[in-house]
Amino acid sequence: MERFQHGQDQNPIKELQRNLEEYRKRLNNFMKGWGIWATGAIVVSLYILSGFYVVGPGEKGVALLFGKEYSITDPGLRYRLPKPFMKQIVVDVSKIRRAEIGFRSDGTRTRSVPAEALMLTGDENIVDVQLFVQYMVQDPIKFLFGAEAPENTLRVSAEVALRGIVGENTIDYTMTKGRMEIQKKVEVYLQKLLDNYDTGLQVTQARLLAVDPPSQVQEAFHDVVRAWEDRERLIKEADGYSEDIIPKARGNAQQEIRQAEAYKVERVIRAQGDAQRFSLVLGEYMKAPAVTRERLYLESAEKFLSSARKFITQGPDSKLIPLLNIADTDKVFQIPTVSNTEQGVSEKQKGQ
Repeated sequence: MERFQHGQDQNPIKELQRNLEEYRKRLNNFMKGWGIWATGAIVVSLYILSGFYVVGPGEKGVALLFGKEYSITDPGLRYRLPKPFMKQIVVDVSKIRRAEIGFRSDGTRTRSVPAEALMLTGDENIVDVQLFVQYMVQDPIKFLFGAEAPENTLRVSAEVALRGIVGENTIDYTMTKGRMEIQKKVEVYLQKLLDNYDTGLQVTQARLLAVDPPSQVQEAFHDVVRAWEDRERLIKEADGYSEDIIPKARGNAQQEIRQAEAYKVERVIRAQGDAQRFSLVLGEYMKAPAVTRERLYLESAEKFLSSARKFITQGPDSKLIPLLNIADTDKVFQIPTVSNTEQGVSEKQKGQ
């Protein structure tokens, strides 16, 4: 009971002072021995270890010695002298950065910036152009120390390059078939400016997102563009039809020529054969006119009577047995006999 009351009578402040005094005595005893050296060693070790730093994948580390570039380090665990002797700056050289000229995008929303977008063309017209630039850090030392605010320099240089190239061309050319060429020229011109300013940046893509006239006359210009596109489409369709029909016509013409030549050769050969045959027949006729005439007559009769219905009699005075009604037949031919023919030929010769 007395012990409990004695604990209640103690002052908390005095108890705290006693504890602090006890700790101070222990610390003094520790520092009088090897403690001070151990503490110093720990402090020095921590100071030396503070020089380690990590360069991530796709990054480059630039080590500075008293504020001046000393070395470039690759990804991994690296070391430099602790501050204030050296420090490091890590630059992401694989990140694709972007710059927007003539517009600003905020998530899914895009708003135009007329101060950057509106520019004058070579034929003194105003056009609304939006340029999208992708770039990356090529030289980390130039990026850090070559130019002040290199990314702002890129934005201004992109606008300068775009205005310069657009100002060399007409509005129709800029909005239609010259769009890809202008885009390429802007990329080349922008890279040249960045190299001259030692920004250490490399342009990977410069793309025209929109090339439109001012909103007040935009619909009329779109009608012109659509008419131009329709014209180009119809020209291409006509060229395609021409390329399809002309080879066919040429093929048909060549086929007709070949057929005509073949017919010509055939007719010539046939005429030559007929002439040779006639010459042979004439030779035989000169040798025996009567026999040849008779043979030609028989050959002709055989040719045109081969498909006709024929009734052959011996002469005009011959009598037919009335068993066959020949009155209904289509044609009745009376062919003189050989003896009558020979008799007519002999009489003709006698008359001669």
